Amino acid sequence: MSALLIINIASLAGIHAKDTLQLKGTAMAELPEIKNAWLLCKDGLIADFGTMENIPSGLLDSIPTVSANGGYVLPSWCDSHTHVVFAAPREEEFVMKIQGKSYEDIAAAGGGILNSARKLQIATEDQLFESASARLHDMILQGTGAVEIKSGYGLSLDSEIKMLRVIKRLRETFPIAVKSSFLAAHAFPQEYKNDHEGYIRLIIDKMLPQIAEEGLADYMDVFCEQGFFSVEETSRLLDAGAKYGLPPKIHANQLSVCGAVETGVKHNAVSVDHLEVTDDAAIESLAGSNTIATLLPSCSFYLNIPFANARGLINAGIPVAVATDFNPGSTPSGNMNFVVSLSCIKLRMLPAEAINAATINGAAAMQLSDQVGSIAIGKKANLMITRPMPSLAYLPYSFGQSQIKIVILNGRIYDGRP
Repeated sequence: MSALLIINIASLAGIHAKDTLQLKGTAMAELPEIKNAWLLCKDGLIADFGTMENIPSGLLDSIPTVSANGGYVLPSWCDSHTHVVFAAPREEEFVMKIQGKSYEDIAAAGGGILNSARKLQIATEDQLFESASARLHDMILQGTGAVEIKSGYGLSLDSEIKMLRVIKRLRETFPIAVKSSFLAAHAFPQEYKNDHEGYIRLIIDKMLPQIAEEGLADYMDVFCEQGFFSVEETSRLLDAGAKYGLPPKIHANQLSVCGAVETGVKHNAVSVDHLEVTDDAAIESLAGSNTIATLLPSCSFYLNIPFANARGLINAGIPVAVATDFNPGSTPSGNMNFVVSLSCIKLRMLPAEAINAATINGAAAMQLSDQVGSIAIGKKANLMITRPMPSLAYLPYSFGQSQIKIVILNGRIYDGRP
């Protein structure tokens, strides 16, 4: 039996009943905590916790112990929207953005998703795995304990399969939960620019059967947006994915209101992601569904586009998650701490709402909230210990400065090794 005892915790925060799988409405502002606490990990799970005044006799003498030294202990971040498998950064587009070029301008000049696709197609699987491993390691050190990774930079049968195999290797190598989304419907490759039907048939007839045969994906994703995949095309693709047991998770309303959110809800999507441009109809649609709204504020920050209407979504009783969108073109950062800060500063979320959105609701957006995302007996002991802080609000308040001192995964201190 492996065990670890954490003592001298100023506040053990994020305690929710194990059967609480997501939070919505006013419940998102509730982040139950225990002051002056201890927590026991056994065999990778949270076994018990309580106040230091009532710590069971004998624990301190029999269990390996780490002191939080007055820091906070929270559940690890659950980052439910990333694109961390890519061949090369795109800092040249960063300069174009500074010069005033829009997202659409850059794409028209050969940049954007097609730029990443060209680079990925010539990279080897080993090269992609090594570079993605370095990124994922950095994300873990910043507190991430579960992650979803999307394909979508392959845009061909061989390259999409290559990406998904890399994601599978990451899942088998790293000590965190890794979910995989199939996103070949990210953009139309140049050779299918005037043959949308041909590319959609390639996805449905060639890619999906092989992905299903190798068990390479957990979700079906589509970039439903003007200039990319229409509502009708998105519906066809989601229906095709469902036949192979892949639930939908779609990119929706990033650049325009085009019915993407309603399409996701119609198909019982686990989540609809982005929502930078959201009208009353989209909010009403989500409010009557079980779909999670996943917001990506660091994408808005980087692209200088509108921030999502988090307050409207929360006030409508919709469960909100936040994630990094880590990718080489529109969000070259996997730092969930910054996402939580932006959620407070730009989305006007309360600290407790932002933390719940980045933990239990992020886990729910990956269908993992029965295992991670909150402090509950029987859940995985994926935790982070902070430096001493004057209050929980100090975590998002001190943006750009990491407060995380120790990362614990599966009840063990993470030392950077798989």
